[in-house]
Amino acid sequence: MALRSRLDVKQQINKQTNKAQEKAYQTVRDLMSRDPVLRLPDTAREFILRTDASDEGIGAMLMQEHGGKPFPVSYASKKLSGAEKNYSTMEKECLAIVWGIKKFELYLQGVKFVLQTDHKPLTYLNSAKFVNNRIMRWVMYLQNFDMRVESIKGSDNVGADFLSRVCD
Repeated sequence: MALRSRLDVKQQINKQTNKAQEKAYQTVRDLMSRDPVLRLPDTAREFILRTDASDEGIGAMLMQEHGGKPFPVSYASKKLSGAEKNYSTMEKECLAIVWGIKKFELYLQGVKFVLQTDHKPLTYLNSAKFVNNRIMRWVMYLQNFDMRVESIKGSDNVGADFLSRVCD
């Protein structure tokens, strides 16, 4: 009797595994039949860099518009070090921008691009009078780039926000 129940359990596990595998296959097949998620970079189009920071990490998405909709060209995330976790919110958000630009510098150096952030105080970085030395160094680095800073709603920054929370 004990042997029979073990066989039944094994068959149930196999059925569940097969159902899970079938569902995963269907999902992958559906995703592959849609528009591609990542687009190849087109130097004739303007780049959009979206960044965000959380208590655990930072994320950046390099995007371009195709047909009026932004599509990712590349994305990256990084876990914050112990010292970086102690940064203020402003410093973490600024770190995300600097790190994102360095990560995608190959695409952004020498071209005009849009930097989109959901942290409104960062849109005034160049005119800020009271910033610490770390932020001042970052502002000096950012002046090497021809970018327009735009404030966006947090709900529009879902990709970079997600990346800042799932970094390894």
